[in-house]
Amino acid sequence: MLNHYETVFIATPVLSDAQMKETVQKFKDLITGEGGEIVYEEDWGLRKLAYPIQKKSTGFYYLVEFMADGAFINKFETEYRRDERVLRFLTFAMDKHAIEYSEKRRSKKKEQTTEKVKEE
Repeated sequence: MLNHYETVFIATPVLSDAQMKETVQKFKDLITGEGGEIVYEEDWGLRKLAYPIQKKSTGFYYLVEFMADGAFINKFETEYRRDERVLRFLTFAMDKHAIEYSEKRRSKKKEQTTEKVKEE
């Protein structure tokens, strides 16, 4: 049975747009390559960090919600640690309440974007 997970990672701000896309693709491919399924993803862009990490004060934030086997997570996080482009990461198993909240947030976001499109 596949479990529901959410992961957010912060990539170093010195990456070009193409390098950032390549980093994101690497981790998405890892998930799908191990039989996982990507439910949702969101690029939060360049943001200021709460405190400097490796002398950097900003980082590219990226969120991926996915379904995967529990045994895959250790392998996945090991890849995060090995990748020098990743400053920090957090992966957690979502319970039914977190999944529900995430779905509400996504539908709210969809409504906002459709309202913006209607206004234009």
